Amino acid sequence: MKNISLNIDKALGTVTKEQVYAQAAKANECNATLQNGNGAGNDFLGWLHLPSSITDAELTDIENTANVLRSKCEVVVAIGIGGSYLGTKAVVEALNNSFDWLHTDRKNPVLVYAGHNIGEDYLYELCEILKGKQFGLINISKSGTTTEPALAFRMLKKQLEDVVGKEEAKHRIVAITDAKRGALRTLADQEGYKTFIIPDNVGGRFSVLTPVGLLPIAVAGINIRDLVAGAVSMEKATDVSVPFADNMAEIYAATRNELYKSGKKVEILANFHPKLHYIAEWWKQLYGESEGKNGKGIFPASVDLTTDLHSMGQWIQDGERTIFETVISVEEPTHKVLVPTDEANLDGLNFLAGKRVDEVNKMAELGTQLAHVDGGVPNLKITMPEVSAYYIGQLFYFFERACGISGYMLGVNPFDQPGVEAYKKNMFALLNKPGYEKESEAIRARL
Repeated sequence: MKNISLNIDKALGTVTKEQVYAQAAKANECNATLQNGNGAGNDFLGWLHLPSSITDAELTDIENTANVLRSKCEVVVAIGIGGSYLGTKAVVEALNNSFDWLHTDRKNPVLVYAGHNIGEDYLYELCEILKGKQFGLINISKSGTTTEPALAFRMLKKQLEDVVGKEEAKHRIVAITDAKRGALRTLADQEGYKTFIIPDNVGGRFSVLTPVGLLPIAVAGINIRDLVAGAVSMEKATDVSVPFADNMAEIYAATRNELYKSGKKVEILANFHPKLHYIAEWWKQLYGESEGKNGKGIFPASVDLTTDLHSMGQWIQDGERTIFETVISVEEPTHKVLVPTDEANLDGLNFLAGKRVDEVNKMAELGTQLAHVDGGVPNLKITMPEVSAYYIGQLFYFFERACGISGYMLGVNPFDQPGVEAYKKNMFALLNKPGYEKESEAIRARL
């Protein structure tokens, strides 16, 4: 099978190929640091060889559990936030029918999400729509005490137990949590829930190929073996033994760091396939949380094109020249649609009659790339042969590996997130959480 590929030719100009390739030794050294596990955050490298270490028995267990939920439920709620949510949604949105929720002749449950916000109206409407429906819960939390998912699970667990009883509810609740400790582990052991483990050495934003992502993805009817197989192939293709010229993770990391040093502070991940929207949302967390530290880091942004050419296009074309663009291009769509002929031709589109819609889209993509490059926006291009589980698996692992290399090249620990705790401390103080009395007094004095 083909692999996804990277082309940096249109990024050259702001930086040269010689500058990028001058970083080959450093990129390979940082890749070796990952491989050898002797860098900062090395206790969170469980994702590195995760694809090739997943066993058939583990996949079968996930598939069997998914089938139990599929047999019992019309709706399954995946409860989680950040990496416990975005990877799943990225895969499901990319591979499901765009109008999945309108289908009535269903083979798979509707997968919905909770615990990724604290929206009272959202939770109310979710609880209301679940009334009269057979539903189940996948609760994803290492600690079981993260506010957003813990709040959602408390409400939905009560609703489920009130309808079907505690005994049946325990067959419709799966906990994905720590192996030994934490509130959710304790509850799962007490209640007898089916559980899967979040490995201690895999951070949330790198967890999509653990049960965190694989179970809800399987519930949605997607082939998780293909997803893992794609990741395995990219694990091999980005290994430290692969020369720089053939190692797209090292090239991507080196190119973006050279662009950053030249003053390009914002990376826009662009796609011309609407199903890839949540791939970009997952990518933004991966890179933002990994590299945004110590006053450093490229700001990750995203656009869906051509849609956002009619909103953000002006700024990208003519705004401050502190940006570069990475475009995900899909070679072949899943379906074929031809532009029809219209006798009146009032819209003037008969010149497109008989052409595939994708041909129009591809010319929009090429025209946009040329315009943006002419406007001073370096472009990198990632090509996917098609939108499938296999190539999404490749894409995920490529971005993960490149992120680790890029973070080390930048000089930060790509695997911690100390800044995430700041808002939580303020929130708990404002809510008068026990143990936060001094913080509450101090913060209220500032208001």
